[in-house]
Amino acid sequence: LWRFGYSARLLKTNHFRTAASHTSFPAVWMLLAQYSGRIPGLFVAAKKNRFFTMPEAVEDKADLEVYSPNPEVRGMTLLNREAFKRTVLVPALKVKKEIVNALVKSLKHTVLQRPGLKRVVEDPEDEDNRFVILDPHKIPEFSLGESEQEVLKQLDVCPEVSKYNLELTYENFKAEEILRAVLPEGQEVTSGFSRVGHIAHLNLRDHQLPYRHLIGQVIIDKNPGITCVVNKTNIIDSTYRNFQMEVLAGDSNLVTKVKENNIAYELDFSKVYWNPRLSTEHGRIVELLKPGDVLFDVFAGIGPFAIPAAKKKCQVFANDLNPESYKWLLHNCKLNKVEKKIKAFNMDGRDFLLGPVREELSKELPLLKEGQKTSFHIVMNLPALAIEFLDVFRHLLTGEPCSATRLPTVHCYGFSKHHDPAKDIQERAEASLGTSLAGRCSTYLVRNVAPNKEMLCISFQLPADVLYKRPCPDGANPASKRLCTSKDVSEEELE
Repeated sequence: LWRFGYSARLLKTNHFRTAASHTSFPAVWMLLAQYSGRIPGLFVAAKKNRFFTMPEAVEDKADLEVYSPNPEVRGMTLLNREAFKRTVLVPALKVKKEIVNALVKSLKHTVLQRPGLKRVVEDPEDEDNRFVILDPHKIPEFSLGESEQEVLKQLDVCPEVSKYNLELTYENFKAEEILRAVLPEGQEVTSGFSRVGHIAHLNLRDHQLPYRHLIGQVIIDKNPGITCVVNKTNIIDSTYRNFQMEVLAGDSNLVTKVKENNIAYELDFSKVYWNPRLSTEHGRIVELLKPGDVLFDVFAGIGPFAIPAAKKKCQVFANDLNPESYKWLLHNCKLNKVEKKIKAFNMDGRDFLLGPVREELSKELPLLKEGQKTSFHIVMNLPALAIEFLDVFRHLLTGEPCSATRLPTVHCYGFSKHHDPAKDIQERAEASLGTSLAGRCSTYLVRNVAPNKEMLCISFQLPADVLYKRPCPDGANPASKRLCTSKDVSEEELE
């Protein structure tokens, strides 16, 4: 009973206790309904089924019946807003205009509270009266509960419930209600989307495509600030991380502005990759960085890791193969006034690791003094392919290994459809690196991309025996040297 908000006062009344003790369970619920009009649809459920039905389910069903557009819109592909008009019969109280405010306040849980609909309307036959519209879910069968009748008695209002013809128009319906009424009955309705500035980005299913332009216009109508709706028409190009798209409704301007973690970015959504669902992950990685750290962003895009890291006073090397991403990366560096803190590159990720990353690590790692707190982080956010790039780290550097505490930390992203995605990502990373990461890596679930497809991040410090090849003496000829990995020497020599 407490789930449905019944007060202790009601439950303790002698009349209720006496009646309940001699009444069957379904009848008890009917008795409760006499004391309160707060169980939406209860009479309907008890009358039809002879047992109590959860009110949430009943209310959802009532929503479909009362707040549904004209059924004639089913199958519409070209939006006709006028066709959605419908008149429904709802309960109302006819009262003097002087007491309207007091009545609405006293019956705040019973009056109509649907956005876009007036709950107080004029009486066309008497300017001194007003109709207070009641929620049809709370007043089933146009019958007031005892608590409502008591309120009316105190305000000296006639308890008679009037039947009011309420006109519903396109403006009164929610996007999901409109699309549910239009699409074939029983088909999945998609009203969700990713918002990128003024652009709404959809991923429509095949059965929704005939209605795509109508869906786009409805989303614009029902979401202030959205002026363009696009639908992805193919999978992401793993080379440049962008995808073809069709403009469904609105203007065709795909250059937009977004704000993520209090940083502004500008981009051409048709030419670069941007996913607002990664905001939390961008923030998580940047949170790991300290001022003075060095970040190598191998697949930087327009800068969601690089720019906040630079603002945190890190030294940043950012790269992206896509010329458009590189252009917008430079633009956003200037926009956020960090262009002097970021060295930007337009290279293949493998070439970036073999070139600028190797050069910087070779120069800086030997110079680190004991106790110096600078950390090196390498972010590889290309989940479709990044794990395949990990083999680049095999013997990337030559010389004596640095202290284990100074070894760079890699944050590599990947997709997995495995039943144990963390294990799958770790095993694939180990295969690329040629070593075990058991006990020295962590995996983080970023998001669910699709049914049975997860995006994960695996983080680990590069093992010295992977990163370094080192000169070691050849026992047969002391004057000559050969290159060997740290596996070729004892642990004592490494120390």
